[in-house]
Amino acid sequence: MEGPDFAADCRRSTAIVLPSLDPDAKFARVVDGLVEAGFEHIVIVDDGSAPERRRFFEEAAEKPGCTVLTHEVNRGKGRALKTAFSHVSERLPELAGVITIDGDGQHLLPDIVACGDRMLAEGDAVVLGCRDFSLPGIPPRSVAGNRTTSRFFRLLFGIRLSDTQTGLRAIPARYLETFCGVEGERFEYETNMLLVMKRLGIPFLEQPIATVYDPEDYSSHYNPVKDSLRIGRVMLRFLTTGSGFRYVVSSVCSWLVDNGLYLLLMTLLGGRLAAAAASTVSQISARVLSSLFNFTMNDRYVFRNGENHWKAFLKYYCLCIPQTLISVVCLTALVAGLKIGHPALATLVKIILELILFVISYYIQKKWVFSDKK
Repeated sequence: MEGPDFAADCRRSTAIVLPSLDPDAKFARVVDGLVEAGFEHIVIVDDGSAPERRRFFEEAAEKPGCTVLTHEVNRGKGRALKTAFSHVSERLPELAGVITIDGDGQHLLPDIVACGDRMLAEGDAVVLGCRDFSLPGIPPRSVAGNRTTSRFFRLLFGIRLSDTQTGLRAIPARYLETFCGVEGERFEYETNMLLVMKRLGIPFLEQPIATVYDPEDYSSHYNPVKDSLRIGRVMLRFLTTGSGFRYVVSSVCSWLVDNGLYLLLMTLLGGRLAAAAASTVSQISARVLSSLFNFTMNDRYVFRNGENHWKAFLKYYCLCIPQTLISVVCLTALVAGLKIGHPALATLVKIILELILFVISYYIQKKWVFSDKK
């Protein structure tokens, strides 16, 4: 962990957070490197290590700038991180943030400092040290785990990250209290942190770092089966409790109202008006009532808009009216062009058309109509 003369600001105004379970000589070298580099605040968490390994923590506690917090029994990496975050928030409130690292030597000092310096420069963004998994010599389970979670993150949550399991993270102090309340006690906690950052709009960025693995001495407390299941449960819970899931519920309810009214009105008007006219009247009438229902659901339940309901109402109808016109014009043209007179078949065509508009509408509502940006 040797390197050139790094910025004093990072060493002075951030705390290193180092959770560890049953450390070895690599841990001691990491601590020595941090001390020699001049980091003034090093918070180490002994997460219930075996008695014969505790000498490493005792030796670390005697070094300048080092504080050792102890869990009497193993409680998991997530809990260890939260213990350290709470300590920094309560005892070191003057610091600008923390830098979490692993104790196995994977994180090199230049990368640690680069992440800390970038966090200080950005001010409010979490900096994630991201490894390059395309390089040779990386353990297959690490490559597979990161690639799998990266694909799921992008597909399910719209989060683009090249390294979802990185332990090197520079976190501004303002977010420590929030992260102390994030669910998860073990490795799934770090995944949940990323999902909560997405949900709350906490900015984050990637900092390229060296990819370090010793193929002859690779060890990890990560259990590829148990911890992958925990991470999967976290992602599923986020997916089924986030705005996307609530939007689906709201949309299904609104869809039932809209298409139920459309089918009813088409049945009532079918013998009195031409097919195209009956479709237009039925669709507009059904959309007016269902849109009022949908706005109320999205405002109160989906995006949980806490204030300025009238502004959201105006934005909603700035989206809803053009969307309705597009739907009406397209559906009327299809009903007339295909000579669809049966109410059930017209309703089926309407459903297919509006499924296309469904996804577009969600992203516009999330990013603009009910945006929580100040």
